[in-house]
Amino acid sequence: MSTSAPTPLNVLFLCTHNSARSILAEALLNALGGDRFKAYSAGSSPRDHQQPNPLGLQVLQKAGVPTEGLRSKSWDEFAVPGAPHMDLIITVCDNAAGEVCPVWPGHPATAHWGYADPSEGDASDEHKLEAFRHTLLQIKRRLELLINLPADKLAHAMLQGTARDLAQS
Repeated sequence: MSTSAPTPLNVLFLCTHNSARSILAEALLNALGGDRFKAYSAGSSPRDHQQPNPLGLQVLQKAGVPTEGLRSKSWDEFAVPGAPHMDLIITVCDNAAGEVCPVWPGHPATAHWGYADPSEGDASDEHKLEAFRHTLLQIKRRLELLINLPADKLAHAMLQGTARDLAQS
């Protein structure tokens, strides 16, 4: 009998620019998910030299969530041979949810968990910081539901419906 840990469920969070919501979700799931989950994030069209939003990184750090290694990247990185195999892909912004995604190897489960863009608009940094805090709490609530699901709800055959049901939470 093998005593090795089970293979973690790979989750990819997608947004348009991969600078705010998807970065928050990646960092938070990696912090909360233990050895059951491995999170990644990407954008459908990150801007040239796109970086994670500094306010998002500040909110993560203040919440005690590690931010080392976080970077904005294109979803193309995950649709090439040798890329990590994804079990679940979650869009976290309405723009990315409506875009034609690449064909993902292995046909992972997909879901849309929409969140308002905390970086949008001309509000002061103080107001945007509060918007980032609010978004982080919304994402955390859903992720806590996900990571506490029993193993049978995370089985490949069940994952599609389970992830979409959490969008209603």
